[in-house]
Amino acid sequence: MTAGLELTRTGNVARLTFTRPDKHNAISFDMWSAIPDIVTEVEDDPSVTALVVTGEGANFSAGADIAEFGELRSTADGAALYDKAVHAAVTALADMVTPSVALIRGNCIGGGCQISVACDFRFAAEGARFGITPAKLGIVYDYTSTHQLVSLVGPANARYFLLSGNLVSAGRAREMGLVNDVYPDGEVDAAVEDFVATLATRSQTSVRGMNRIIGKIATGQNEPDDEIERLRRDAIHGADYAEGVAAFLERRKPRFTHHH
Repeated sequence: MTAGLELTRTGNVARLTFTRPDKHNAISFDMWSAIPDIVTEVEDDPSVTALVVTGEGANFSAGADIAEFGELRSTADGAALYDKAVHAAVTALADMVTPSVALIRGNCIGGGCQISVACDFRFAAEGARFGITPAKLGIVYDYTSTHQLVSLVGPANARYFLLSGNLVSAGRAREMGLVNDVYPDGEVDAAVEDFVATLATRSQTSVRGMNRIIGKIATGQNEPDDEIERLRRDAIHGADYAEGVAAFLERRKPRFTHHH
């Protein structure tokens, strides 16, 4: 595993942890570059029902490791190569059909916030702080990540984050639509555990299929395509549909099998 990242597994839940607490979990070029393969590993395992992304210690991530910028982003070609790695990581996370949940404490800033926005859900501890800060560095934010942010919080809030570079509290982030929910620090782990346990009880055919469709809508697709029609058709003929209907009629909880 790449230095600064740790992938673990507990039951049906995979966990990707940033492990540079002494650097506020700053994300290095090597860490950005490793994320797509980690995502592929999680996606290829049909028994994984959720990926939790979090940071070791007090912070989620304070952002890209700017200490590397002098060397890696000192030329236009170097900046383009760096941006390509960031774009690949963010796209891989956003395109997952396995649900992804960012569990956030402390600073979730810059590239750290970029990662959290690429996840499907964001749950934060009360002391968390959010900000996206390219305007402090003379950088124009990546199109894909800007699109994801606008889709999540709307143009007015996206402008607030990007043009000001100001940090906002967890409560304000929830009001702006950036965060799904906020919990006292001591309760956020249990809340995420409960949520991913709920996801695991649902039909994975439904969860993955609907997550794929939402992803297509979020990137601007306005009409169903052959893939969407196939997902819906296969679901109707699948074991989960038969079990879901039978369970409803028999007034019991469904017992779905985990599969793609």
